Amino acid sequence: MKSNLTSARGGRFRFALLIAGAALAVALSARADEALETPGVPPGNTLPPQAQGNGPPPWTGKAYRQGVVAVAHPLAAEAGARMLEAGGNAFDAAAAIQFALNVVEPQFSGIGGGGFMMIHLGKTGATFMLDARERAPIAATPTMFQFTGVSPANQFTVASTSGISVGVPGTLLALDTALKRWGTMSLAQVIAPAIDLAENGFRINRFLAANIAGDGGRTQQQPETSALFRPGGVPLAEGALLVQPDLAKTFKLIAAQGVDVFYRGEISQAIVDATKRIRTQAPLPPQPAEAQGRMTLADLDRYRVEIRQPITVNYRGWQFASSAPPSSGGLTIGQMLKILERYPLGDAAQGFGFGARNTLHVMIESMRLAFADRAVWMGDEDFVPVPKKGLLNQTYVDSRAAAISLASRMPTPAAGNPLPFDVAFGGQSFKVAQVEAQEEGVHTTHFSVVDKWGNVVSYTTTIEATWGTGIMVPGYGFLLNNELTDFNLVPTFVPGVNPGANDVASMKRPRSSMAPSILLKNGEPFAAFGSPGGATIINSVLNTALNLIDHGMTVQQAIDAPRLSVTSATGTVSCEGGQPFMQPAISVAVQDQLRALGHLGLGAAGTNACTQSIGSVQGVIIDLRTGKQYGGADQRREGTVIGLPRPRN
Repeated sequence: MKSNLTSARGGRFRFALLIAGAALAVALSARADEALETPGVPPGNTLPPQAQGNGPPPWTGKAYRQGVVAVAHPLAAEAGARMLEAGGNAFDAAAAIQFALNVVEPQFSGIGGGGFMMIHLGKTGATFMLDARERAPIAATPTMFQFTGVSPANQFTVASTSGISVGVPGTLLALDTALKRWGTMSLAQVIAPAIDLAENGFRINRFLAANIAGDGGRTQQQPETSALFRPGGVPLAEGALLVQPDLAKTFKLIAAQGVDVFYRGEISQAIVDATKRIRTQAPLPPQPAEAQGRMTLADLDRYRVEIRQPITVNYRGWQFASSAPPSSGGLTIGQMLKILERYPLGDAAQGFGFGARNTLHVMIESMRLAFADRAVWMGDEDFVPVPKKGLLNQTYVDSRAAAISLASRMPTPAAGNPLPFDVAFGGQSFKVAQVEAQEEGVHTTHFSVVDKWGNVVSYTTTIEATWGTGIMVPGYGFLLNNELTDFNLVPTFVPGVNPGANDVASMKRPRSSMAPSILLKNGEPFAAFGSPGGATIINSVLNTALNLIDHGMTVQQAIDAPRLSVTSATGTVSCEGGQPFMQPAISVAVQDQLRALGHLGLGAAGTNACTQSIGSVQGVIIDLRTGKQYGGADQRREGTVIGLPRPRN
């Protein structure tokens, strides 16, 4: 292992980089009707009206003082709210939400995956990140995804549905760490709602039903996964009762024995054995023997979560704090904000109103520049130092922004060279080649929590692709991630040209796009939000921040507004529209103006290309003047806000 680590670090430290953050943030008009506040009420036994999906959510615009949860699924929101009502804090609620999401959104996240938790402590005022990103096993190598006898077109599919792509999971240890350090409840207490949901079942919603029906083969490749979600070969339909006895058993083991049963006990052996499976049946291409997982019991035993300082960037007098490496989220959004700060976003009189040609054009160009840098310079800083200070240096950012013209689309940009702007690298020069973006999983989940003591949790959590690898641990009922496909599948390290920041290495964490974020004013938290969506996470968070700060939207308006996304230097544009809540729409006339500038991916003139769905933002707001708390949830999924106190049924 030592020699592997040495070789992984060796040449790459020459191209090292570092990130010193700055501070960034967002302004928002959280003025809304207030709910009648009543004394605290005990937990109920049924879902509250706002969680039942009947008509417009009555929580819109309501203000609270005793805590708010914003979650992508109502049953998980209810689990978190009950922890708050029982006297728990934001960390207790967050743990209950994540365990419940493992049951009701098994295709998106769970204890077989990882994530990033952004934290603000009300008592001390500290803001930091809990890194629970999955790690490569000790035996991982830069070329391990280069399978023999597999066509280039099938390499990614084979890798992402095989045990070789399973990273050592971090979610369970993150929850345990948060509870022990900052929570007030036991693991057994917060896992209880999830046990109930798994043991007694729940009626699946249209999103889960659609993900089962359109699984791309991932629920069909392993017998346990197929038996649960496709009994008798028939995909479960909306409204079907889903009971998960194996998962309930696993949660009971964790409640009784703690996380050691997962990382060192009986579950650990089952995880290792599951990664060694080889699938040969359709509809996915067959796997070669070399696609077997490389994880061992030692890998699980050695896994640790890390506490890291976030990337913090100043934007128009606010501070935006988001995920640090191994996530690229905070750095990439930080660069875009520093580029965009020079433009009068929000000023319709100058052509920079919401959805205006100039606004969308400079957003697209800032995304292209930042994603070009992301592809080369960002990775796991424990292995390849990242030039954080250089990437966010104002002079460097200005040099990158100089390529933007309001008159036309710029040519495809290569990554810049931030090393001369980062003292950690002694002014090194570097010849940088353009790097093409590779496929990333687009389904994850995010939730946000604030409690009455001012603790804030913004948590993005995932098993990578929808259904992860599709491998369910036999007898234990949870899916394994395919997170290691976030590494460069083909090594990129070239001396003096590419640092290989995201190449595979032993015990390294793959680069992520997750960007759980907290916005602050003079150190006081104002908003917390994030999104799923692979690389589009970065742009969903950017869109939301700009809507709050520059366009003066309430949190719900900021979430409902249609989004625009570009995730590579080449700049193919994705944009939203077509849903009644996505207002104000990006007009066809403005789309034609973007086409005239030369932007790609928008189809023929006169047509509406903004028909996609991007992300699922869940957010909370704390009014800095009154202390009142607000929530916003995304109708792109079954987003639900529950605020406390809530009236009795």
